[in-house]
Amino acid sequence: MNYWNCIIGLLCVGGLVNSVQAEKLFVATPFTEPGSFTGGIEGPACDATGQIFAVNFAKQQTVGRVTPAGKASLFVTLPTTSVGNGIRFNQQGMMFVADYVNHNVLQIDPATKKISVFAHEAKMNQPNDLAIAADGTLYASDPNWSKGTGQLWRIDTKGNVTRLAEKMGTTNGIEVSPDGRTLYVNESVQRHIWQFAIQADGTIAKKKLLKSFDDFGFDGMRCDVDGNLYVTRHGKGTVVKLSPAGKILQEIDVLGKNPSNICFGGADGRTAYVTEMEKGRLVTFRADRPGLAWQRWQKK
Repeated sequence: MNYWNCIIGLLCVGGLVNSVQAEKLFVATPFTEPGSFTGGIEGPACDATGQIFAVNFAKQQTVGRVTPAGKASLFVTLPTTSVGNGIRFNQQGMMFVADYVNHNVLQIDPATKKISVFAHEAKMNQPNDLAIAADGTLYASDPNWSKGTGQLWRIDTKGNVTRLAEKMGTTNGIEVSPDGRTLYVNESVQRHIWQFAIQADGTIAKKKLLKSFDDFGFDGMRCDVDGNLYVTRHGKGTVVKLSPAGKILQEIDVLGKNPSNICFGGADGRTAYVTEMEKGRLVTFRADRPGLAWQRWQKK
């Protein structure tokens, strides 16, 4: 009896492995209707229930919500002249949105839809993308497109803002490694991806070039649970997967030339959602490993 149970178990495991192997990985398909978002579509981020959020649904100054089935609707309209860019959630479920027009990071309570200014810094050019550490510390990229320069900012859990770096290139995509020790940032125009060591006092040091490209720019980027970095190639229409050592592991065609950002969700965390500006929509593909942000929701 035990012998046959073992045989049946091995067959079941083998079938599961074959099923995973047979799944089409890194093949993008449309997720929302073309034009459902404006050409300013950005974000995106998933909440604990798997809902996807992205900015500029139907018109500028909004945040849209997309169900796991791909149905998009208005979530909130941002106040006054605010226009959103990067979105992140903390472990308490609060949403943070970079408001690049007013030099703010906004906080949105999803339960009440109350919008408040979490952090403001007049010395910011235009806070662009956001990263968040496991302890809730936010990091913001801050490009000055007209001058081809950029800054980096740290925002603690109380909303206090500290400049970490200045006189960089056009800082855009930003992310924290799974172990919380490395901050990644890319420069869109200069086509460099840098890594910094995050120090115990919150500062950054040991700037090191991770990867450079000869063509096309970058936008957002996110880590999977293994520390691989998924970077949107703005103008090329792809997402490139890099190892923590900077080796290209995969490049995915995302069905439009201007992907802006990426997040991970789905039941197992292996569904990637990409905001694509040319067609004003989200596209999706399946990855081989879960995203870091999804893993954090499971540990909540």
